[in-house]
Amino acid sequence: MHGDHGGTAQIPAAVNDVGTSVMDAAFAVHRQLGPGLLESVYEHCLAEELNQNGLNVERQVPIPVCYREAKLDVGFRLDLLVEKKVIVEVKAIDALASIHTAQVLTYLRFTQVRLGYLINFNSVMLKDGFRRLVL
Repeated sequence: MHGDHGGTAQIPAAVNDVGTSVMDAAFAVHRQLGPGLLESVYEHCLAEELNQNGLNVERQVPIPVCYREAKLDVGFRLDLLVEKKVIVEVKAIDALASIHTAQVLTYLRFTQVRLGYLINFNSVMLKDGFRRLVL
């Protein structure tokens, strides 16, 4: 169900707890809606589910790129930042590809957040559309 990528250092229990809440919420949304909707629908519903569970969720968070001495707004926006501890990238596509994993790993690196989830809601079985990424 999950594949760890990047570093092998232990993730703090509080961060793992947020990650577990993200997974539980994603399964609840998928159970309710099923596959076949737009990515934006899943993003909104997942944010709502997490908010209902008492978690702080930021949507469409801009990520600047630091190049030399400049901070550049190049249009990177992560879908969800949960409790400032976990990044969630929502997809609704036929299949996840390595470029999607690279995208989340880049977001983790640029934000210095250690745990991220790549979730493809267009999967018949949501567990097949989950990637847990650790930096």
